[in-house]
Amino acid sequence: MLQNILFALWFLLPAAVSNAAPIFAASLPGLKKFNAPIDAGKTWRGHPLLGPHKTWRGIIAGIITATFILWIQQLLFAQFAWAHYLSGSVDYAALPVLLLGSLFAIGALGGDAVESFLKRQQNIKSGGAWIPFDQLDYIVGSVAVSLFFVILPPFEYVWIFIVWFLGHLLASFVGYKLGLKKDPI
Repeated sequence: MLQNILFALWFLLPAAVSNAAPIFAASLPGLKKFNAPIDAGKTWRGHPLLGPHKTWRGIIAGIITATFILWIQQLLFAQFAWAHYLSGSVDYAALPVLLLGSLFAIGALGGDAVESFLKRQQNIKSGGAWIPFDQLDYIVGSVAVSLFFVILPPFEYVWIFIVWFLGHLLASFVGYKLGLKKDPI
């Protein structure tokens, strides 16, 4: 069971970091000028397509961070037995880092963008809770794009969803307690 949890954390780490990268990129002063919304302010049925928080800056930050994390994982895999243990049946040496790292980011942030579109159409405010979709969007998107390069046994996907769903809830609660978020979930 511990190996399954560790594998789930290890495998989806590039996508999860990518999903958080836009938040940190938004706080960097030198990147403020790159906050152009992906939807260019367009609306559909009287609602924003995605909203002002889905930016090109966020996508670029996500791609860079996911690719960097996957590259570090590949380096660790080449050097350390513990990284082989965490990697399970996935041969990290054979993964195309630039392509898969970018796809992890696009999957995670794309899943988040689809969820944002659906929230806007349901009149749920930006940042408003929409459980369980807020916790699953990036997982579904990143797992879907990873299928081009890695096909895991079904039980490993179950572990990935459980671990990252619960991890997202925990991270949101901690962010709330630290005053970084308005809502606990």
